[in-house]
Amino acid sequence: MAKPTPQRLHLVFGGELVTPSRTEFKNVDDIHIVGMFPNYASAYAAWKAEAQRTVDDAHTRYFIAHLHRLRDEELEVSTTEELGG
Repeated sequence: MAKPTPQRLHLVFGGELVTPSRTEFKNVDDIHIVGMFPNYASAYAAWKAEAQRTVDDAHTRYFIAHLHRLRDEELEVSTTEELGG
């Protein structure tokens, strides 16, 4: 039986930054969650659309988070995951 291919989930999000030179959001409650995407290509397309839509606002910036890098199914759980049950 073939080993299943792991999902490569990506989250696209953005919002207004305190200053364009840093990646600190002005108000975390106002972060725009664009969506979750099954691959980098679709996440990149969504990111690009939002970045182009807000290109005239230097304080607004969008990001792609590689969620699949946060958890590797092949590794044993961390001690904090064990505490959570």
